[in-house]
Amino acid sequence: MSSYVTRKTPGDTAWFTRDRFGMFIHWGLYSMPARHEWIKTREKIPEAKYDKYFKYFNPDLFDAREWARQAKAAGMKYAVLTTKHHEGFCMWDTQYTDYKCTNTPAGRDLVREYVDAFRAEGLHVGFYYSLIDWHHPEFPIDRLHPRRDDPDAEEQSRGRDVRKYAEYMRNQVTELLTNYGKIDILWFDFSYSGSKPEAGKEWMKGKGKDDWEAEELLALARRLQPGIIIDNRTEIEQDIWTPEQFQPTEWVRHSETGELVTWEACQTFSGSWGYYRDEQTWKSPEMLIRMLVNTVAFGGNLLMNVGPTSRGYFDQRAQDALKVYADWMKYNSRSIYGCTMAEPEFKAPADCRLTQSEDGKRLYVHLFAYPFAHLLLPGLAGKVDYAQFLHDGSELLFDEGKMNHFGDALPEASDLLVIRLPAVKPNTPVPVIELFLK
Repeated sequence: MSSYVTRKTPGDTAWFTRDRFGMFIHWGLYSMPARHEWIKTREKIPEAKYDKYFKYFNPDLFDAREWARQAKAAGMKYAVLTTKHHEGFCMWDTQYTDYKCTNTPAGRDLVREYVDAFRAEGLHVGFYYSLIDWHHPEFPIDRLHPRRDDPDAEEQSRGRDVRKYAEYMRNQVTELLTNYGKIDILWFDFSYSGSKPEAGKEWMKGKGKDDWEAEELLALARRLQPGIIIDNRTEIEQDIWTPEQFQPTEWVRHSETGELVTWEACQTFSGSWGYYRDEQTWKSPEMLIRMLVNTVAFGGNLLMNVGPTSRGYFDQRAQDALKVYADWMKYNSRSIYGCTMAEPEFKAPADCRLTQSEDGKRLYVHLFAYPFAHLLLPGLAGKVDYAQFLHDGSELLFDEGKMNHFGDALPEASDLLVIRLPAVKPNTPVPVIELFLK
């Protein structure tokens, strides 16, 4: 068994830390302008102009079953869909606003279709729900709001009651956690109470747990869905820490106690979360695989994002990225599922990452750079019973103590394990060596 002990969580994270890999899905009206999910505030678009997206939203090619099949093929074990993003548009048939997909040409409960399809493929189901809402009439204007620079912004904001908005959120979360069966993850986003307004504009202060009435909101969620996993973005500690667009280089720790925590890196295929037609910073196959490996190698989960088009499908770039994972995970998933950071006694060589099975019986060496002829593994002599490439199960011979080779200046140490490698790198972005430990 792994020796790593994480801080206890109120939700059921046992399946989560076993499955390791999920799909994030950012989808909403912002898929229509296709210039970033924050377009409404980036371009300071007024409601009357933004309403054209509501008027014409029609994802006629949306097939949730196809999404689920692609997620499963990529090796993802769970998914999290944006039920409502910061723009305030709701992807389900909520009873608390008319600003919802069933009132658009879509005319369908898109959350329902997502839930049914992903469950049918055996995937865990999660909901993202934005704490921010730029459409709601009671959401006070602040420095993130599209109307922040209007000459009459203060007047517009005067009289808005964030308590009424907090009640609205509780009502909607009740719908989401009542009407769709068992929900495994609730991903709130996000708090910014530390955002300080300019002098004289104190009314523009950032928002946090007090504004969301977070304690009541979280208690409601726990009551409706016992065991659900909830993130920390309400400013109240829950189950998972969620570093965003950042790759931790060690196991994430509690800032006060230093305890290891359950964590999930959320990342994108490109530089945005929503569908961005002209965005060009799409990650290479090698980087995609390395991000997954790096995350698990430090005890975390990876939530990799897809931004569907407004017509409801994954564009070719997204499909190509998913296929990178599908091709690699088909043969190498054993080094990801049920794995975690290797025990401290095992040290990764340069340009390698280690993961280890939870039962401690298998060690996986991920080769970020393919070495010539030999891989030197200090500390492993006498501890390995068998070695093979994971992708094809082909044996790798090894020597102990020294290289079985002629020449000068050869490394030699009593604890040294030397894996003999073929000259040609296997045709995969990141080859994996599977070591069966004694």
